[in-house]
Amino acid sequence: MIELNAFKKLMEENDDRLPLLTLDEFFEGNTEEDSIAPNDCDFGRPSIAEIWELMRELEKRPDIAWIRIELHNDTEITEYDGKERLVLAGESPIICTSLSAPELETLARCKWLCSGGAEEWDASAMDSLFSCRPPVPDGFHCFAIVWD
Repeated sequence: MIELNAFKKLMEENDDRLPLLTLDEFFEGNTEEDSIAPNDCDFGRPSIAEIWELMRELEKRPDIAWIRIELHNDTEITEYDGKERLVLAGESPIICTSLSAPELETLARCKWLCSGGAEEWDASAMDSLFSCRPPVPDGFHCFAIVWD
């Protein structure tokens, strides 16, 4: 999981826009099951470890340029026992791909994820909302895997 000071620095450098996190920045060491799709975590959604494994496998494909985790505005820095603590709230995986939405929904196992499917995003519009978006190669587009 991204280290607290690294997160603070990204926020500072990017006018407090939430960063799109790499899979490792979001998932590695993160054991909070409700840190992504919290409304579905007790209702059939796979575990956070299973979601991470699926996303890592997808990211290896040649028709997928990158995957990032969109953070929800509930992401915050809290204080616990006198120490600051980063609490990540993931909204959805953002997948940059040359696949169509139906192809991606099948490969991303949207039904298994208890997801509502793949929703296309305008990559340039993301820049006003988030920081740390990698370039989108020609012929690729971005989809959010959304939860109901």
